[in-house]
Amino acid sequence: MGSSLLPSVTASSRIAVTAVLCTFWIFSELVAAKHAGITRHYKFDIKLQNVTRLCRTKSIVTVNGQIPGPRIIAREGDRLLIKVVNHVQYNVTLHWHGIRQLRSGWADGPAYVTQCPIQTGQSYVYNFTVTGQRGTLFWHAHISWLRVTIYGPIVILPKKGVSYPFPQPHKEIPIIFGEWWKADTEKIISQALQTGGAPNISDAYTINGHPGLLYNCSAKDTFKLKVKPGKTYLLRLVNAALNDELFFSIANHSLTVVEADAVYVKPFKTQIVLITPGQTTNVLLKAKAKAPNSTFLMAARPYATGPASFDNTTTAGVLEYDRNPSATNTKSKNKKLPLLKPSLPVFNDTTLATAFVKKIRSLANARFPAKVPRKVDRRFFFTVGLGLLPCSKNSTCQGPNNTMFSASVNNVSFVQPNIALLQSHFLNRSKGVYTTDFPTNPPFKFNYTGTPPSNIMTAKGTKVVAIPFNTSVELVMQDTSIIGAESHPLHLHGFNFFVVGQGFGNFDPSKDPAKFNLVDPAERNTVGVPSGGWVAIRFLADNPGVWFMHCHLEVHTSWGLKMAWVVNDGNRPNQKLPPPPSDLPKC
Repeated sequence: MGSSLLPSVTASSRIAVTAVLCTFWIFSELVAAKHAGITRHYKFDIKLQNVTRLCRTKSIVTVNGQIPGPRIIAREGDRLLIKVVNHVQYNVTLHWHGIRQLRSGWADGPAYVTQCPIQTGQSYVYNFTVTGQRGTLFWHAHISWLRVTIYGPIVILPKKGVSYPFPQPHKEIPIIFGEWWKADTEKIISQALQTGGAPNISDAYTINGHPGLLYNCSAKDTFKLKVKPGKTYLLRLVNAALNDELFFSIANHSLTVVEADAVYVKPFKTQIVLITPGQTTNVLLKAKAKAPNSTFLMAARPYATGPASFDNTTTAGVLEYDRNPSATNTKSKNKKLPLLKPSLPVFNDTTLATAFVKKIRSLANARFPAKVPRKVDRRFFFTVGLGLLPCSKNSTCQGPNNTMFSASVNNVSFVQPNIALLQSHFLNRSKGVYTTDFPTNPPFKFNYTGTPPSNIMTAKGTKVVAIPFNTSVELVMQDTSIIGAESHPLHLHGFNFFVVGQGFGNFDPSKDPAKFNLVDPAERNTVGVPSGGWVAIRFLADNPGVWFMHCHLEVHTSWGLKMAWVVNDGNRPNQKLPPPPSDLPKC
């Protein structure tokens, strides 16, 4: 009798348990939904647009006809679906610079690294989630030199109800630095790569697409920022220029740096901000208590350390105060106010540049810890710099002694493949596409920042470093004085890294590591390797996929100063790269 009752008791227990589980599951889902992000959709049409700058009209490649392109706004935890449709004659890809792309490497964007480009008339949906990040980043084209006009800001707000770790600003304004050529930049770089010479330098820098009143014929083409007395403004600075690091300052105003590369930093005041291509910096601007009887120039000009010529001009915007609108005296309202100019450093002021960089420190507190890898699994030493390649037979080249300019990492000048590295890696078909023998050290030792060796020719190849999932990496990048010492802003895709040390001269492995900052180092995605010096970074390879690392001076990337890291899958399902999306562009 007991046995005949058992099934009914079990069944009723099952129903009860299921009901409890369902209630718990629904409650959990509601809690998760409350804290989960939302999905945001964007449509980017790549199209030509006639634009006039410096008294000359030309057709440029844009997103939605705008320069800078549309602002992407998201909250930490949001998913982004950005449909990119290519209406121009060039192949295009877009990169979401600084986004971690955790297990979404198919959406990272560098051409022939994580994807084949989007061809004319085709489209691709970039699909990724913003995980554990908040602050300012930016997006840009990642093929040839198209990012000269294809770029725009990414604003990642904290989760709802979460405040900034600094005073809430009255208003937030993106300030995006760009670079402008009167000529067609695709023709400029194409010709330079054929002849082996240096490409022509730009004609102007821009602030939010405007050259500003210091350039000929550009007085009306000037960005203006109007502020209210006593209010605090958050300026989201982005350096989207192709080939130049920039000093930025606002006359008679100090700025408080609160974030770099979408990571909060210990706030510090400064008159001058140094920002390299690929970097973002958030600063607080506190307007004066009373509207002064003057307007103020906000200006940027290059920090240049190399032997090559550069665009030594200054872009400027105007900061003006909102004057009392109820003032009856129209005469005083319309009176032209004096324009005060900031004092910018000389172009090669490395002392000031170094002092600024050293002030950037992680918050490293309980809320925002600095998770610096303490244990190192793999150590790498990379030389970065310029070199030469022989001119092809029966050709005349414009480099020194009939050679071609080249750039390399550990003397390997990267050759772009015809098939995307990520696809080859995922399908296990690397043969003929890339090799995993990228050198962990330079091929031979020399005085890197002293007299160059007699042979300064670079090797060529498509080589990567392959490492297991969750490897902790320490990488020292050393500038070389071959051709000339120069600062190189190095950008690593797919990761943030900690800048644990830097110095001038040659890195000393026996003495320098003792001085590394493992407490509150800057956490970044782009770092300047000092001119004639070195920088040491650490990161945890916790993101499976293929990750590009390159100089963010576009001319050096074109010459081969780039390489890639392959991070193999881990053992767990959430440590593996998912398959490619169905609309991934084909080569």
